[in-house]
Amino acid sequence: MTTLTCPRYVGYRFPAAIISYAVWLYYRFPLSLRHVDEILAARGIVVSHETVRQWGLKFGQAFANQIRRRLPRAGDKWHLDEVLVKIAGVKHWLWRAVDQDGCVLDVLVQSRRSKAAAERLLRKLLKKQMRPPRVMITDKLASYAAAKRALLPGVEHRQHKGLRHCQVNRLRNELRLAA
Repeated sequence: MTTLTCPRYVGYRFPAAIISYAVWLYYRFPLSLRHVDEILAARGIVVSHETVRQWGLKFGQAFANQIRRRLPRAGDKWHLDEVLVKIAGVKHWLWRAVDQDGCVLDVLVQSRRSKAAAERLLRKLLKKQMRPPRVMITDKLASYAAAKRALLPGVEHRQHKGLRHCQVNRLRNELRLAA
């Protein structure tokens, strides 16, 4: 009985199923190369982390594309916000983007709260999401409007200062009633 193998895997010591399983583990879950080789070792397959790294370089892009295609698409309404955080005593701004379903689209920490910082967040979002939003909802920070004019001129922009505070107060009241 002969088994057909994919020509991409010819010349490797391990079968295609093991190579693809190792690469899939590495790209699907937040695992290090050493964790992947430990998982394989638990199944009786002795592979070094360097071998897994080489497999990831050669076969990984196809797995990453396939995993990305299967993920649910983000919503078309983006809520953007920034929060002051202190890291080692230094003030930074945590910029975050969430879609209408509550899925976190991206998070970025920057030292400034300017138009350039807002543009950087929007560029990163557009690159990751690969499509612009239908509606962008922000607080009344002028940096968002300036960045939106530069990068997303056709997108509807809603600025609402009290929306987030209303939601927070509503949640607090619900928690008080539940307690």
